[in-house]
Amino acid sequence: MNKSKLKGEAVFIVDGARTPQLKAQGQPGPFQASDLGFLASRSLLARLPIQADQIDQVIVGCVGPGPDEANIARIIGLRLGCGEYTPAWTVQRNCASGLQAIDTAALEIASGRSKLILAGGTEAMSHHPVLLSTMMVNWLGLWSKARTVSDKGRLLAKLKPTYLKPVISLLRGLTDPVVGLSMGQTAEELAFKFNISRHAMDEFAVRSHMRLGKAIDDGHLDEIVPIYDDQGVIYEKDDGYRSDSSMEKLHKLRPVFDRQTGKVTAANSAQVSDGAAMLVLASESAIKKYSLPVLGRIVDTEWAGLAPEQMGLGPVHAMSPIMTRHNLNSDDIDFWEINEAFAAQVLACTKAWSNNEFCKDTLKLTQPYTPIDPEHLNIDGGGISLGHPVGASGARIVLHLLNTLKRENKKRGMASLCIGGGQGGAIMLEAAGG
Repeated sequence: MNKSKLKGEAVFIVDGARTPQLKAQGQPGPFQASDLGFLASRSLLARLPIQADQIDQVIVGCVGPGPDEANIARIIGLRLGCGEYTPAWTVQRNCASGLQAIDTAALEIASGRSKLILAGGTEAMSHHPVLLSTMMVNWLGLWSKARTVSDKGRLLAKLKPTYLKPVISLLRGLTDPVVGLSMGQTAEELAFKFNISRHAMDEFAVRSHMRLGKAIDDGHLDEIVPIYDDQGVIYEKDDGYRSDSSMEKLHKLRPVFDRQTGKVTAANSAQVSDGAAMLVLASESAIKKYSLPVLGRIVDTEWAGLAPEQMGLGPVHAMSPIMTRHNLNSDDIDFWEINEAFAAQVLACTKAWSNNEFCKDTLKLTQPYTPIDPEHLNIDGGGISLGHPVGASGARIVLHLLNTLKRENKKRGMASLCIGGGQGGAIMLEAAGG
């Protein structure tokens, strides 16, 4: 009996590639989101025995495509040479948009509607636009209608300096409009709820950097493909890594989201960054037809909703139903990837996971899960150390988890993300041969 929500044909992940994740530096970075998605995809397809026009669909997650990137998946597909007859569409589920693209592609293949799909996510957060206020837009509308010098003079007299105050779309997008809390403030909520100390958050952040540094030294990030900008500058690695990260340095930083009593700082939060991760998904028949390699198989997926002010617990809500359907406990999962939006958020998830009261009252379980072994969670770092380009992170953690399973010769992994607005997404994977 198939316990998975993914009914129908088996869905395989052939291979994947990602760009370096480049930290936003206060001005637009060298690549648009469509550039990043295209560059990751081009390198990926170049090493596979298929042509771009053999792909059935292109599905890409992106939270904030630029004004020249409407339906960014279509732009990427056409630039790759997939051809004008290959449909392409863009999906958006905030921080899990890349995972949504993979899940959507998996459903298309499982149903038999497609055999070979390019899916993933891309985001250039440094390019998220600076907007005009509604008051300024209204004033400009009136200005465009003014016909006489006197009309224009009267309008100029009404123009106020406050109209010129810019609207930073990135900051607005990282604030929940329903509960009026920024994502950082929701992390503060969880820190209070689960009594997570500033010391524990900073310790987690330092460990993320140290693990990323070791992964770099050990060559565990070969999923990254080099990219070049228009000036011929090459980008080969994630540039948010801080080899000098230490508890002493992090302790000096002030809280960002609650300056009086808060614990969440810039250093124990994910970095704002640009990046893309793309994967090829295929049916068993496509694997045989094109003699494709297999990196792993998608076993099951789940999406969950929860209170927006506790959105960071989304992974717990999404992972639990998968575990229940397959009658698994924590020790049955070889490696975990829980996206590091905030140290407080990941720590809250691990506490809730094995908390008797939470599991019984909220997850409706008869008993809590055994604790997740921290040595098997985000073993090569995460969003705090290498960045969190929101549209791409879901695809990145899927790709990295499969590569980790392959490298460690292990079978089963779980990847999950919290989602702004109060949701969670999770996917269970098996390595090739698992």
